[in-house]
Amino acid sequence: MSVAGAVPNPLEQRSLANLRRRTSAKWTTYDADVLPLWVAEMDVDLADPVREALERALRDGDTGYPGRTTCAETLAAFAEQRYGWSGLDPARTTLVADVMTGAMEAVKLVTDPGDVVVVNSPVYPPFFGFLEAAGRTVLEVPLVDGRLDLPGLEHSFAERRPEGRPAAFFLCSPHNPTGTVHTADELTEVARLAERHGVRVVVDEIHAPLVLDGARFTPYLSLPGSGSAFSLMSASKAWNLAGIKAAVLVAGPEAADDLVRLPWVVSHGPTHLGVIAHTAAFAEGGPWLDSLLAGLADNRACLTGLLGTHLPDVGFTPPAATYLAWLDCRALGLAAEPAQVFRERGRVAVNEGEPFGTGGAGHVRLNFATSRAILTEAVERLRVAVAQDTPA
Repeated sequence: MSVAGAVPNPLEQRSLANLRRRTSAKWTTYDADVLPLWVAEMDVDLADPVREALERALRDGDTGYPGRTTCAETLAAFAEQRYGWSGLDPARTTLVADVMTGAMEAVKLVTDPGDVVVVNSPVYPPFFGFLEAAGRTVLEVPLVDGRLDLPGLEHSFAERRPEGRPAAFFLCSPHNPTGTVHTADELTEVARLAERHGVRVVVDEIHAPLVLDGARFTPYLSLPGSGSAFSLMSASKAWNLAGIKAAVLVAGPEAADDLVRLPWVVSHGPTHLGVIAHTAAFAEGGPWLDSLLAGLADNRACLTGLLGTHLPDVGFTPPAATYLAWLDCRALGLAAEPAQVFRERGRVAVNEGEPFGTGGAGHVRLNFATSRAILTEAVERLRVAVAQDTPA
């Protein structure tokens, strides 16, 4: 295991003026005076092994179609080192364009149009959009105090399908936006319930490498009863590779035959440079990731302190994973939707909570994967925005 601190904190390497030269959506969606703490993009440089692998490919003109790759093998080695899971079999994997594309292809393998897919709200908004575009019926089983509602899941699984039609459970683990890390016991119970009721599980595990100190990630496919499930894994979030997409769709032992039915064109989604970048991240990006995790833990503590001092009425449970803070702003008594107030009066962009589904109204999602200086300035701006919006 790599030693945290061996690489300088990636979150403190870029000034605000330097970051504003970027042309990604994070930095161009809003006016130049707005601090963008919304979309899941970190204010970091590429990890050296990733940058070097991409530079080598560009020097060689290696920009064609993806070919033979060790991406699945490096992911398997990473999973064994980081999670203690040796059961990721590269033979039961395929490359896909990204996590959401791969997840929808897995959902299509095990359900038909009109079938029910269960989700735990509040959850990443594309869960709803992608499922609706695929013609599936979304059934929300909201989290309870930030954790899985196991009795609610059992009820939804039991009542899920008229006339015995198939159903699926699209699980986010670790959870976005709350940063909840589902425990091994919780996930084992999910597997038991799904197996009992014939529900197929598809798990978005994109934030798995971003579990912070004090918590432990459990791969869903490592658990008893999970053999019919699919997992989606990627280096995208942990190494800031959203613009260089790739992901790995992993099938449990009992889902291997389903994976064979996946249309061959699906594997054409990831780019060659994306596969190169993700392979390098899993194979050699450990020291950089360790330093990032230490920096995120520091920022989490910093944000907790800043909110407690300047916005004590904001409800906040520090996340056990991710770099996303789910803030309950209902007690602030704002005249408008909180994200709108923060953007218009404070010049800070955060995600509006309502698109995350049931439980999202009155909340915002804030991305704290930035420098301490930017994070501190952002919370000060939020304080000013609340003071201006709240009647004296």
